[in-house]
Amino acid sequence: MKSIPLQLVTVCLDDGQQGVFVGVPLVAEYVPEDAGQVEDIWFSDIQEVPVDMALDELVQLIQAQLCRCRAISQ
Repeated sequence: MKSIPLQLVTVCLDDGQQGVFVGVPLVAEYVPEDAGQVEDIWFSDIQEVPVDMALDELVQLIQAQLCRCRAISQ
């Protein structure tokens, strides 16, 4: 079975709300503390996706969002 690397990012707000985001890996398991500090966080508009969307289709959607973000930041 082919595997797809994913990473979960949990965001906790000071009012108690929490969200979990799924994406392509950003931070390796073992990283020095001074490497790759967060510079910006962007949230896309909420996107409706089919409940039966395949994981590979979801990853393609994530990768497309990354391409748009990289284009804007350059």
